Amino acid sequence: MTPTELLVIGVAAAMAGAMNAVAGGGTFFSFPALLAIGVPPVIANASNAVALWPASVSSAYAYRGELARFGKGLPALTAVAFVGGIAGGLLLLSTRDDTFSMLIPWLLLIATVMFAGSGRISGLLARLRGPAATGPSHATPSGLLFQFAVSIYGGFFGAGMGIVMIAALAIQGHRDIHDINALKNWLSAVIYSVAVVTFVIAGAVSWPHTLVMLTTAALGGYWGAVGARKVPAAWLRRFIITVGTSLTVYYFYTTYLQ
Repeated sequence: MTPTELLVIGVAAAMAGAMNAVAGGGTFFSFPALLAIGVPPVIANASNAVALWPASVSSAYAYRGELARFGKGLPALTAVAFVGGIAGGLLLLSTRDDTFSMLIPWLLLIATVMFAGSGRISGLLARLRGPAATGPSHATPSGLLFQFAVSIYGGFFGAGMGIVMIAALAIQGHRDIHDINALKNWLSAVIYSVAVVTFVIAGAVSWPHTLVMLTTAALGGYWGAVGARKVPAAWLRRFIITVGTSLTVYYFYTTYLQ
């Protein structure tokens, strides 16, 4: 790698770590940066997952206070994320580069639409569940099944995983953006961890690029999580939707119009 390439992926990883801690969608920077310097799509996605793994762990640690409030339902969510992450990672390894490239914009479109409409969808689900259902549905069988599908998505497609996770948690009934971020960062760390082991064993990681991104992503993730508490929840929600829209437009343009 040239010094310019080192700088590009290092800065991109730091920004990705910070964005994933705050709103998700941070791989809008790191994943395209790897593609731009010539890394094949599947290897770029696997390497990106490994590079952002420490950032997901450090972000989860930064939210440990909020996370402690979810001790009762957290073990089931963690188990679902663990199994789904393995399944998604294996699915990625069996997908060809050209097929994966064509799927990227559609996966991001689904994520963005889910989050943008999560409030209305959650209200509809609450009415269907009836007045007795007063809390988030993340501990119910339907909530766990939904989370399992999201975990497969996360293991398969690291780019945009945070947005999908936020959308899933919001639809399940969570309203506080900081509680959502705490759960999202923990579950993302679990999914990244098992997917990373899968990718490393399969030899799908470009280590020269990954090692450069590891440190800067971890630093960006921790400080992004710390700074997120100082931002009004309404601003974070608008920012998340903006990030999702930008991701979708960017990948549709680069995939189908260039």
